[in-house]
Amino acid sequence: MPFTLEQPTTVEEALRRLADPTGGPAVAIAGGTDLLLDLDEGRVSAGRVVSLRRLPWNRLQWQGDSLVVGSTLPFARLGADPAVRARLPGLVDAVDAVGSLALRHRATLGGNLGRAAPASDVVPILLALGATVRLVGIGGHRDVPVGRFVRSSRQTDLAPGELIESISIPSAPVSAYVWQRVRPANDVSQVGVAVARSDSPSGWHVALGGVLPAPTRVVEAEALLARRRPNDAEVELAAQAAAQRATFVTDKRATESYRRRLVSTLVRRAVARALRTEVGG
Repeated sequence: MPFTLEQPTTVEEALRRLADPTGGPAVAIAGGTDLLLDLDEGRVSAGRVVSLRRLPWNRLQWQGDSLVVGSTLPFARLGADPAVRARLPGLVDAVDAVGSLALRHRATLGGNLGRAAPASDVVPILLALGATVRLVGIGGHRDVPVGRFVRSSRQTDLAPGELIESISIPSAPVSAYVWQRVRPANDVSQVGVAVARSDSPSGWHVALGGVLPAPTRVVEAEALLARRRPNDAEVELAAQAAAQRATFVTDKRATESYRRRLVSTLVRRAVARALRTEVGG
């Protein structure tokens, strides 16, 4: 379907263009790796496409112990940053799992979040890390935890006319993301498991992707990883707890029973990988 491409250079202009009904409904585009396919195949209908690539969001910066990632920063730049690799290894694991290298030079963290795919490789690690999404609209800014922002498959907390401005991610040097798929470079993950250890009283966080309509944390498994360096028996109990939680989906990529086996295995691998990132681990 034909559409008009608009390229605002300020946030205010972008918000006005999204709200302007002239020329038909508008959608925002960042990298476009998914949206352009949806437009071409008719899954999304829009008379106007508002590009965000000229907005001042293609950047990252550290604010204390948190990384703030602009929503239009390409995955490739995020994953290659030395400080990110040292302080957020689990995030780098997830970024490296996204598609191909060529796709990562185009795709963005904000676009991935906005799409809210059940099998996203990025949302589980953001959940485990306790990330927060900053949204901007005509009425101003608001901050939403990732766990509240991604509501279900393809459903987010974005209000009409709002945009994702940035994502704030607390540092977690002990973190990891592991996944399983049939063809690593082409397929969507059947299951993804993210773990992160915080120095706060909250301890370990465990999140799953690909098993439910939205990635989710597994508090039952987290409660069993009470120590900074859990032993094998504790990790095994946590892996079993994660595999036994609510009903997992069955679809063309995997059955529920296979996903349960994968979750158990990947939780063990993820904790082991995270502990290896620790100095002396």
